[in-house]
Amino acid sequence: MSDLRGSDLRGSDRWGSDRRGSDRWGPAAFKARVDEVLHGFVAQEAEQLSAIDPALGPVAGQLEAAVADGKRLRAAFCYWGWRAVGQPDSDALVRAAASMELVHAAAVVHDDLIDDSPLRHGRPTAHIALRAAVRRRPRAVAAARSLAMLVGDLLMSLAGQMFATSGLPAAYLARARPLWSVLARELIAGECLEILRTGADPDTTASLKVIRYKTAKYTVEQPLLIGGALAGAGRRLREGYSAYGLPLGEAFQLRDDLLGLFGDPERTGKANADDVRGHRPTALLAETWRIAGDGERERLSALLGRRDLDADGLDAVREVMCRLKAPDRIEAMITARVEEALDALHELDTPPYATAALTALARSAAVRLS
Repeated sequence: MSDLRGSDLRGSDRWGSDRRGSDRWGPAAFKARVDEVLHGFVAQEAEQLSAIDPALGPVAGQLEAAVADGKRLRAAFCYWGWRAVGQPDSDALVRAAASMELVHAAAVVHDDLIDDSPLRHGRPTAHIALRAAVRRRPRAVAAARSLAMLVGDLLMSLAGQMFATSGLPAAYLARARPLWSVLARELIAGECLEILRTGADPDTTASLKVIRYKTAKYTVEQPLLIGGALAGAGRRLREGYSAYGLPLGEAFQLRDDLLGLFGDPERTGKANADDVRGHRPTALLAETWRIAGDGERERLSALLGRRDLDADGLDAVREVMCRLKAPDRIEAMITARVEEALDALHELDTPPYATAALTALARSAAVRLS
């Protein structure tokens, strides 16, 4: 394994290392670093896009809007995939890790388009916001959706560009490059599986497979593996990253499913009715269906997938779920997966500061209000 200690890649020591192997995990400081890199990079790309033609201004604006918010968890997992190998803090690595957030931004734009979601972070989603740019055109709604699709495509392209130009040595980047094709393949597979399962009879096993490929892998496992590959992680550590990352990524999405229906829209920034109106294959719905009786299934069937579902209809779905204790079952699944992830983490021979950071990240990923 190569070691960058003492090299010019170390950059400023913004993690508070005391030079004796002890680091203070500062998520707010790390988020600020990622935001600075991400916003600057995308702003420059948006400016260059707008320079081609003024008509592209609204499209460029959506590039910037796509990265305006976020917890930056994916960048953090990539960063700690690197640090847990024993590598030091590196500004170049932070730039490479920030590219994970562009992958996420692309996935979100496409996901909102596929699901026809109207809100994200409390603001109109790209395909809704872009209607203003084409409101006088024929088939304006379809045109806005097409523009949003292209915004997502460009964001994914920019992710690769940001990674390749991060400033890390070419040999390091070459170790991680094959994982990008795996990440893209599995993310697309998850999106396709969700589309194929939408509207079908709910099935918990199928829903968990969607969760694993659509969210868990690109949220936790793949960023960790990419960070580890950049750092030269060995086979045992890479296996440990997967053993930690997969259950934690599933816990993250299971929490998202609960928040999607029972969370406060002021905090989540998303509409509560999306999953029910779309009859999406969430594990929450699948568990409800699995334990429901004939009468309850009949009631759910009359409500799921209705685009005109009102507040009373949504409350009726919640009432069935709560009566059957489906949310409690999902909470138990989250708890079991977090415990599985932490057990795997504590089996690894990683520096104490990295173990502490990954433990904190597990809590923040699975126990949250938005």
